[in-house]
This record gives sequence, C-alpha cells and structure tokens, in this order.
Amino acid sequence: MSTRPARSEDTTADPGPDVADDVEALYTDGVTARKGAFAPAWVDRLREDVETAFEAARSRPGGAVGRGPHRYYVEIHPEQLRGFVELVDHPWVRSLCTAVLGPDYRIVELGFDVPLEGAVNQPWHRDFPMPEETRAERRLTSLAFNVTCVDTEQDMGPFEIAPGTQWDDSPEFDHGMFPPRSHYPRYEDRAVRKYPLRGDISARTALTIHRGTRNESAKSRPVLVLGVDGPEATNSERHDTAVTRGFWQTLPERVRRHLACPVVDELTPITQKHTIEGLVMGEA
Repeated sequence: MSTRPARSEDTTADPGPDVADDVEALYTDGVTARKGAFAPAWVDRLREDVETAFEAARSRPGGAVGRGPHRYYVEIHPEQLRGFVELVDHPWVRSLCTAVLGPDYRIVELGFDVPLEGAVNQPWHRDFPMPEETRAERRLTSLAFNVTCVDTEQDMGPFEIAPGTQWDDSPEFDHGMFPPRSHYPRYEDRAVRKYPLRGDISARTALTIHRGTRNESAKSRPVLVLGVDGPEATNSERHDTAVTRGFWQTLPERVRRHLACPVVDELTPITQKHTIEGLVMGEA
C-alpha cells in the first residue's frame, strides 16, 4: 500500500478546496486535473507570453533544448509571465502542493514544452530517476503542473500517460528513466491521451511513464510546466530561474515563502541545462 503524507495546512493561506480525491488519484493513476481553473482570456495572455519567450529563446544559443524532432523545452523566469502569481497562488495548486508535499513545498521550475508541426512520438519515459523516498517509502516528493495554452485536438500530438506506472522500478530502465522496448506493450495497453482545454490545469508525478505523441497538424501545442518539490527533492539543481528584487517585493508573502530561486539585481537569459538526451531523436 502507498504511504501518503498527513495533510498539513499552510497557516498563511486559507484552507482552499478539498483535494483528497486528487491526492488519491496521484497515488493511484499518477495524474489528476482541475477543469476550468482559469478563464480562457487568462490563458490567451499566457500564450502570448510563452510565444514571446519562445521566440527570444530560439534566437540565442542554448535558449531552447530539443525534446525530440520539432519539439522544444524552454525554462523561463517568473517575471516573463504576467499571470505568475495567479498560477502559483491558485487555491487548488496551493492545496494540492501542501497535501502531497507538506507546508514547506518549493517552487523550483517554470518553463514550457512546445511540440511543433512534425513532432514525432517520444519514447516512453519519466522525467528523472526515481528518488529513494519513493522507492523505499512509496511517497511522492515532487509534482509537475501543466497548463495547456491551446484547446488540444486529436491531431496536435496530445500528451499520453500510462496510469499507475509511477511505481515501476527496474534495473533495465536506461538512466533510471527509459524503460526497455519490451515494456512498451504494457504502457500502450494502459495509455490514456489527454485533451485539455484552455483554462484546465493538471498535476502529475513526473515519474509516471508518459510521452508526447506525433503532431500531425500545422499547429503548435505549447504547454506551461510548473515544477514543485517537497523538502527532500533535488530537482532545483536542474533549473536556473531567478527573480529581481523589485519583482520579489511585489509578491504576496505566501508566494515568496515557497519560491526557491535567487533574488538578483538583473535577470540573465537562461541557458537550458535540463536536457534529456534520450528524447532528442524521438522514438526509435
């Protein structure tokens, strides 16, 4: 049986919504979602900011990293999103982070994935090796939130996930992340494709085996990524987000206490370092 942490409330925040069913889903399926969490107009502004950041990132060396043919990942600074506070301070996000990771959770990643026209199937994978706390205690120590910037359609290369595979553990996994092809039939039997709409937000453990699928449309499918760690997790080592002192001063205290990044006088464009070599070529 999976071990779930006792829910502890952040005393600086209101109790927020009941997320007991979401916690259960994360420990069983590995993914959950909140439909209509944001207004479509808010998401349209988000897409504008993502597209501006994507254009800037692709214009400089190391600004975007490949996650397969015609598929990119870009990490950004919080100030590049006008809706950053609304995202991280959303009651469902706060409540779920507290329930799963405890009151001292840390926001460590802000970025986005963009599958363009011609993106191919990724190999089945998880985003990092299984932490010892998960292996030994069946306890989740991090979460990844995803916000689609578009209404996802069938031909746009939707995200595909194999529910319940967050506990899969085998020495055959390449780099602890890529299962051998002999495991693929199991994942394909379990596979569920996700078709979120503008305004929806999902949360998952990045350990659940998943992949991006082939984009057969002429449209891109940008998706925002928010990474959150519990106290034991070390995912911050893969990321370089920062905030300026002026921006820091505008943030609510209950956001600042969870934001794990340097406070600087001036932002420096991020050179991406969260590379996942096994994704560069797509599915073999």
